[in-house]
Amino acid sequence: MIQTALIDPFGRRIDYLRISVTDRCDFRCTYCMDEDVTFLSKSHILSLEEIVVVAKTFIAMGTKRIRITGGEPLVRKNILWAIEQIANTSGLEELTITTNGSQLHNMAQDLLNVGVSRINISLDTLQADRFFALTRKDKFQQVINGIEKAAELPFKRLKINSVMLKNHNDDELYDLANFALERNMDISFIEEMPLGIISDHSRAATYLSSDDVIETLSQHFSLTPSSITTSGPTRYYQVAGYDHRIGVISPHSHNFCDTCNRVRLTAEGRLLLCLGNEHSKDLKPYIRDILPSTPPLEDAIIEALALKPQKHHFNLEEAPQILRFMSATGG
Repeated sequence: MIQTALIDPFGRRIDYLRISVTDRCDFRCTYCMDEDVTFLSKSHILSLEEIVVVAKTFIAMGTKRIRITGGEPLVRKNILWAIEQIANTSGLEELTITTNGSQLHNMAQDLLNVGVSRINISLDTLQADRFFALTRKDKFQQVINGIEKAAELPFKRLKINSVMLKNHNDDELYDLANFALERNMDISFIEEMPLGIISDHSRAATYLSSDDVIETLSQHFSLTPSSITTSGPTRYYQVAGYDHRIGVISPHSHNFCDTCNRVRLTAEGRLLLCLGNEHSKDLKPYIRDILPSTPPLEDAIIEALALKPQKHHFNLEEAPQILRFMSATGG
């Protein structure tokens, strides 16, 4: 009998799975990866069929929400097939996708058709030259066109995600918030995650706390802490005069581990129990049933959950302890 509730050693109910379907991306964002990053070979990543098997297993074990991430998930060939298989699984309440927006101008309608209810779109600047500097790609207008296309469609919710870096894009806090709110979108401002070794900037020098973000935005908007929560770690503020919200994700300044309800599956099949720790279990042998005596995937998931730590510890003054890039982690 399949266990229908996943509880970690600290009593937290784990009902949210983030799945990285690829470590590849058509951008090279400076806070996410170095320009010459080496991607996994095809033989090392899970097939779409294997990803669907894992997703359906988690749903049978009580998972209510799944987010499809990358890398950039929409560059994976035939990804719409996998999304539709997962979205139509009985017991799943919500399927979300996180994207850099580069493919939305062509795929937004298809995503709605196959069952995606929410889209999170990464956008860190509204200036084309700065966009190029941050992403190392000249696709600013393509992303804006994709956002506008998605905004025309009846998704349950759309959100902009913005990683804010002091002296890089922090002068655009109001502009980004206004851009999202005027298009009936939420926006989350994110403290940079210290994952992977990068050479573009010092993370300690560019750190901007969520408290500073809210203080700055309070000069332009009337903000009230919202009681509304989602399955992720965003703390939301209601904005007077708007139906949508401004949020902050604060892995440094306001550790959100006490309410963590998530685990992550990497593109190569490792189940990560914590964003800021290396605690993980390789599920690939259980998915591919390499040995005749391989235990069921459900047993491996339950065993892995025992490894989930109580909290993460990020220190901007130290060299990164987690050497995998965010693109290899799964959003």
